[in-house]
Amino acid sequence: MSLFNVYPLFDITPVKAADVFVYDKNGTEYLDLYGGHAVISIGHSHPTYVQNIRKQLSDLGFYSNSIQNPLQEALAKKLTQQANCKDYQLFLCNSGAEANENALKLASFHTGKKKVLSFSNSFHGRTSAAVAATDNTKIIAPINAQQEVEFCQLGDLTAVEKALQKGDVCAVIIEYIQGVGGLDESSTRFYQGLADLCKKYQTVLIADEVQSGFGRTGDFFAFQEHGIQPDIISMAKGMGNGFPIGGILIHPSIKASYGLLGTTFGGNHLACAASLSVLTVLEQEQLLDNAKHISAYFQQKAATIPQIKKLKGRGLMLGLEFDFPIADLRKNLIFKQHIFTGSAKNPNLLRILPPLTLKEPQVDFFFEGLLTELNKQS
Repeated sequence: MSLFNVYPLFDITPVKAADVFVYDKNGTEYLDLYGGHAVISIGHSHPTYVQNIRKQLSDLGFYSNSIQNPLQEALAKKLTQQANCKDYQLFLCNSGAEANENALKLASFHTGKKKVLSFSNSFHGRTSAAVAATDNTKIIAPINAQQEVEFCQLGDLTAVEKALQKGDVCAVIIEYIQGVGGLDESSTRFYQGLADLCKKYQTVLIADEVQSGFGRTGDFFAFQEHGIQPDIISMAKGMGNGFPIGGILIHPSIKASYGLLGTTFGGNHLACAASLSVLTVLEQEQLLDNAKHISAYFQQKAATIPQIKKLKGRGLMLGLEFDFPIADLRKNLIFKQHIFTGSAKNPNLLRILPPLTLKEPQVDFFFEGLLTELNKQS
């Protein structure tokens, strides 16, 4: 074994996928309600996506950011229009962690400060500053711990203002719906108050939309439900439907200069072709509307199952909370019902992050399998 053993693996080997289904080496079909950590937005192997990437690869797969790349301009234009962030500028990278790392770095450049304010149960990535702003000491190495980060409870504006009053915070970074932490979210009052405090104390507000962006919640970005305007928006996961791409949208009040940020692979030709394809399919197939519709249907079904104590989240970023740990339930769903779901920091939460192409019959199939497994436990 030559792989560095850091992942606990299920004994399943996918070899093919189409839309909301994954097929293993034995030909077994699995319903994918996890999307590889919320990555698959427009469905596996979507024909538009495959065709565009194949064509781009046959023309030009890669060259560096030292030359003109019209695909980046096209992506910036289409993204800002479709996301209704028309005044923002785009910097491209390769992942969610990189997006948050660049967002924090840019905030520090912009303000001249170095401290970060984050929130309990947050997850922002595994790179230097991003992991320090993540509320999980198990994944923070000593070299990361030198970053200055303060954590507040989600929803506590008093604590936030007390931290910002010191004048040393460059950025507040927040997930408007927490992903790994367990689908927790606060109120519009809190989010608007947070935005006001950031303006008052000249602190950059970073919206971490890495998991919740690109339509997953039914809005293009999760923060948009609350009527606020972040200074920087980070994104990745559903942005490329499986092709590695990330980026930050930057408010025009933050100015660019040569060399301020940089990347070798970020915004490469294939990545841009992938993300442009995602935006096209999201729009043509009205997948944001579908996410809202299927979410409502999912909620109706969940309400009929007494073992589900709470349904968290919005759109197709959902969590089913039980009063028992779901580890065994999740395994049974995979191996007996052939359904992929996800876990969270909250041991009682089953995460649902399917492709946005999910339909009602597939929701029915999930709840039939879930009921079968729950009835076995009772």
